[in-house]
Amino acid sequence: MRHANSQIQATAQDVYFTETPEGYDALVLSQLLRDVSNSKNIGTLLHVTRDDRRLEALEKALAFFAPTTRVVSLPAWDTVPYDRVSPNTDIVAKRITALVRLALQIGKEPMIVLTTVNAVVQRLPPRLFIRQAMRQIAPGQRIDINRLLQRLQLGGYMRTGTVIEAGEFAVRGGILDLFPPGRANPVRLDFFGDTLESIKTFDPSTQRSSRPVQKLLILPVSEVAYSKEAIKKFRQKYIELFGGTTGDDLLYEAVSSGQRYHGMEHWLALFHEQLETLFDYIGNANITFDHMADDAVCERFEQIIEHYESRVNSLEIKTFGAPPYKPVPPQAMYIEKKEWMELLSGHQVARFHPFTLPTPTATRTYNASVGRNFTPERQAPDADLFGTVIGYIKARIAQKKRALIAAWTLGSRERLIKLIKERGFEDLRAVDKFHDALALPKNLVGVCTLLLERGFESPELCVIAEQDILGDRLIRRRKRAKKATDVITEATAMTLGDLVVHTEHGIGRFDGLKTIEALGAAHDCLEILYSGGDKLFLPVENIELLSRYGSNSQSTQLDKLGGAGWQSRKARLKKQLLKMAAELIKVAALREIRQAPILTIPDREYSELRARFPFEETEDQLSS
Repeated sequence: MRHANSQIQATAQDVYFTETPEGYDALVLSQLLRDVSNSKNIGTLLHVTRDDRRLEALEKALAFFAPTTRVVSLPAWDTVPYDRVSPNTDIVAKRITALVRLALQIGKEPMIVLTTVNAVVQRLPPRLFIRQAMRQIAPGQRIDINRLLQRLQLGGYMRTGTVIEAGEFAVRGGILDLFPPGRANPVRLDFFGDTLESIKTFDPSTQRSSRPVQKLLILPVSEVAYSKEAIKKFRQKYIELFGGTTGDDLLYEAVSSGQRYHGMEHWLALFHEQLETLFDYIGNANITFDHMADDAVCERFEQIIEHYESRVNSLEIKTFGAPPYKPVPPQAMYIEKKEWMELLSGHQVARFHPFTLPTPTATRTYNASVGRNFTPERQAPDADLFGTVIGYIKARIAQKKRALIAAWTLGSRERLIKLIKERGFEDLRAVDKFHDALALPKNLVGVCTLLLERGFESPELCVIAEQDILGDRLIRRRKRAKKATDVITEATAMTLGDLVVHTEHGIGRFDGLKTIEALGAAHDCLEILYSGGDKLFLPVENIELLSRYGSNSQSTQLDKLGGAGWQSRKARLKKQLLKMAAELIKVAALREIRQAPILTIPDREYSELRARFPFEETEDQLSS
């Protein structure tokens, strides 16, 4: 690691923005954009964050502190280099939306482009592909349907009999059903001849149309070009790189037959003539880096090489059920270290640093610092935590500074306001944006929702983060409803021969993913083997009917498809559960009729206890 770090260093002309703690950097970035933008120059700033979490926090901080600033966020794929799975469709949709904005609007309006280390070192589809694969349409336009269908196929859409998932389209006479990425529901385009008469959303489960759409921006569904020309290009480049193919090369066979292959994005370079980089999209933009982002760049370069070498070394190893993985060279998919330094040399570069740096480093100091941490008061059993917080706020107000408290959620904002008011400090107001806080008299403290891990203090402003007061929070990932793409990812991670349980048919053995034809359309299915050699083909959209079995013992007996064994075991278990439920109801009834002294909880102490709960509320808790 030390060797790698020594190869990526700031150049002599680079500047450090010192005393700029996280959170305050959003204010600095918005001011920098104003500085580089004027009547003669449309400024663009590219800011590279360490990781996805920082990207999300900074995006929300800019939305709070500078809501009128145009921000484009380009996240990285949620996969490791040379993975077998495709990136999440929501992330791909956000990336493509960002690339469209950059391809069409860069240099036309001031903007801040936020990205991560992982995203900026990865190569991108060329701007020409983005422009050619997108189309904006509206009712009343005359449209060549055949050319539109060609554009959809270029953008990675798959033709199906019925549109269910994002990235699919179907044609029935003069009706085109389409599910663009990033939309909650698919849309139905109704043509009369070559005139588009209407656009309406529809429910994919009932296929019923609902509300009209005034205009529709059709974006590519994938960064992979999937036209006939692109497939031909893939086949040619694949053979040039890896030589002749064999029957077990599922990627080559799937793409050659026009089928999508899960994880094919990791061969993106083979579908395009030449990939570009984010530097090609941003023109002569100024570039800034998070604190310690350079270390993250080094780690990413090492990770790319390690994963590539691992794939190369495993080519000779026969893994049961896993098709061979032929990785493209790292330079085809990622920027290399030498190229990275050359690309940076063409831009003005600055790096954020929360502390003071020794001279003679070129610096611009902003005189801000990390905020007060109340851990000693929080840990001391006899300390008055909220009394100390109030005293700190009053002292800052006396110094003519504006005070602001940043909570993580709306629920925690309400609790903090209640707890502080119970201590006798009433000068609190809930605010949604920074300009709302600035509009308050200086003796009033704004309380907002903002993802700050630590507060900060500048000559004019003091921000106290919820974590400064109550300690670190433990973040839960929000659970998403399963989609077919998630299902394929999960199924791909399963090993052939794993035991699974179907809610209606019982224990079977997973025998891989199969594509079958039904009613003239291709469907991805999970093949499940049962006793006697019977097979069940389960459509991936019905994955909720399937779960993994607790043990993979070879002695486990499989159920017979259509047999009574599984149903009888379910009936016995249901009977036992009903018996347990009856006993629980009996205990609850006895508790209801018994009497005992009433215990009261002091509201203030209970509120403080709840406020120190380190977990983020679930959706059910927030709605209760």
